[in-house]
Amino acid sequence: MLSGVLNSEKAIEVNIAIIRTFVLIRQHALSHKDLQDKLLKLEKKYNKNFKEIYAALNFLIEDKEIKDVQANREPIGFKTENK
Repeated sequence: MLSGVLNSEKAIEVNIAIIRTFVLIRQHALSHKDLQDKLLKLEKKYNKNFKEIYAALNFLIEDKEIKDVQANREPIGFKTENK
């Protein structure tokens, strides 16, 4: 993600190094059963947290949309004519 923002050779190199590191960690974890179990537990734990975050963001987006609709709607009720 860093290389997409900075768009420099160094940022691209750092991004590639980070990806390679995560690939090596994943391969190492998959070669050891106990580490694989721990990794799966972490993934489940954080996926649950992300679901809660997405739910909160969706609530805020929907709340904002409702407020925008209400602010822009035609008022109803008794109207006086100013002449």
